[in-house]
Amino acid sequence: MNVTDYMIDLGKKARKASRQMLAASTADKNGALLAIASELDAQRASIVAENQRDLEAGRAAGLDAALIDRLELNDARIDGMIEGLSQVAALPDPCGEITDMKNRPSGIQVGKQRVPLGVIGIIYESRPNVTVDAASLCLKAGNATILRGGKEAIHSNKAIAKCIELGLEKTGLPKDAVQVVETTDRAAVGALITMPEYVDVIVPRGGRGLIERISADARVSVIKHLDGICHVFIDKDADLKKAHDIALNSKTHRYGVCNAMETLLVHADVAKEVLPGLRKDYDAKGVELRGCARTLDILPGIETASEEDWDTEYLAPVLAIKVVSSFEEAVDHINTHSSQHTESIVTENYTMARQFIAQVDSASVMINASTRFADGFEYGLGAEIGISTDKIHARGPVGLEGLTSQKWVVMGDGHIRV
Repeated sequence: MNVTDYMIDLGKKARKASRQMLAASTADKNGALLAIASELDAQRASIVAENQRDLEAGRAAGLDAALIDRLELNDARIDGMIEGLSQVAALPDPCGEITDMKNRPSGIQVGKQRVPLGVIGIIYESRPNVTVDAASLCLKAGNATILRGGKEAIHSNKAIAKCIELGLEKTGLPKDAVQVVETTDRAAVGALITMPEYVDVIVPRGGRGLIERISADARVSVIKHLDGICHVFIDKDADLKKAHDIALNSKTHRYGVCNAMETLLVHADVAKEVLPGLRKDYDAKGVELRGCARTLDILPGIETASEEDWDTEYLAPVLAIKVVSSFEEAVDHINTHSSQHTESIVTENYTMARQFIAQVDSASVMINASTRFADGFEYGLGAEIGISTDKIHARGPVGLEGLTSQKWVVMGDGHIRV
């Protein structure tokens, strides 16, 4: 069977399984998640052994230390996958909920019911634990899913897929509700994203190159984010202690994450007070600073920021700083250079805070809080499939509700339209 035929076969099985999943109860889905967790625990030795094959191949191929670390599975990470399954099982089931039910003048009742999206294709790189994360969220939301992991994790993903299949079979749910692509041929991705008759949504999780390719070539709807160019704006009415702590945490809590601050904007009225102290703490953490001309006047010796810096997601200990003359200049800079991920204002001025929320066009807009809070777990979603900077269908952290849609429900009692 060639790759295209293989992917079509997976698609047909997934479509059939998605229709069977419509009848699955919350108890069925939770039971399957817990059964998968039990299988992961029972099969951990074989999972680690298969993971070692991937690690050896990765080292031989020259993967860098960071990629090897993301690829590795050990007892602690398997425990984390098991705990994640238990947490998803404990989350409320969004499916079947009917809301906005209203009586119409005709006598009918009209409302909306939350339903699964259907078949979700997920394409990701490196980390084999994503296989469990993605499968658990799709299952709890009542979907079937086709998972295509990176070639560097093929043996690990196959071992995890076996546990998922056994867990599904033990609880009577269709084993094809979760399928892991077992070929490393890149043509599998091209097929997956061009099968709208079998796949309803694609979720890419990986580097910019992967996401740009999928966005350009897909014939299926895509939930994605390209960059996390996040901003913190320290307003002239900011509490400077809060400003210092938020600006430091937003950048240095973790560097290689999409919700880390990449550009700091500071109102000119407070720049001389707040920037020297921040520079001291950034220097202590090894953060390279790049600033505009006004920033360099306050912090001599740092690098000059280029126009490219305002449009760069560093994912590293590098920070661009700009001193602005007004609230309006800050908002204009954000809306011009932001990737529409997460922005935060530090201010004690209620009016400015409200204006910031209204005028900044990003998926998450914050007042007096670190950008690092832009996360499904922190938002109370329990878990997330990723963060979307799209405006349709989901925006921001995508949890269970983001993996569902709504359909109209009409209730009558023999009503006819006249």
